[in-house]
Amino acid sequence: MRIENTMARQLRQLDKFPAGWKVWLQTQIMGRFVPFLKTAGLRFERISHEEVCVSVQNRKKIQNHINGVHACAMALLAETATGFVTNMNTPDDKLILLKAMHINYTRRSVGNMRAVAQINDEQAAMIAQEERELMQRALDENSVIVAQMTPFFEGDDDDDDDDDGDGAP
Repeated sequence: MRIENTMARQLRQLDKFPAGWKVWLQTQIMGRFVPFLKTAGLRFERISHEEVCVSVQNRKKIQNHINGVHACAMALLAETATGFVTNMNTPDDKLILLKAMHINYTRRSVGNMRAVAQINDEQAAMIAQEERELMQRALDENSVIVAQMTPFFEGDDDDDDDDDGDGAP
């Protein structure tokens, strides 16, 4: 059984709205948790206890000097997806904060970007059952519980269901 926190309860209320409104409504709700996300133009395409998918369009506001998505925007995208999927599985009395981040940029960004973060049942159970021990260890070691990001580039995935080329499924 996954943790039922405030964020999950708010998102569940979206089920009564038309499916076409879901991405916009999810994005608005998540923007209330972290207002900067609206400024950056991030879109929450899928949010569940198991997976969070966040995207950003390659537009002038977030581009670097060679017209790609700026490295900081890509880092924000990755951090947002991992942070929110972790938060979906964390009790309300815990605060998830990033203390360190390491990213290897392996090639130039082209087009829109999407980050997908997942937590499986075993990882969620570990958070639920061992949260006190893990949080105390992170505090004692002045460290964090690590989330790993693996970038996927357009064309790397044969199952790509991005039919319209916008970077989103």
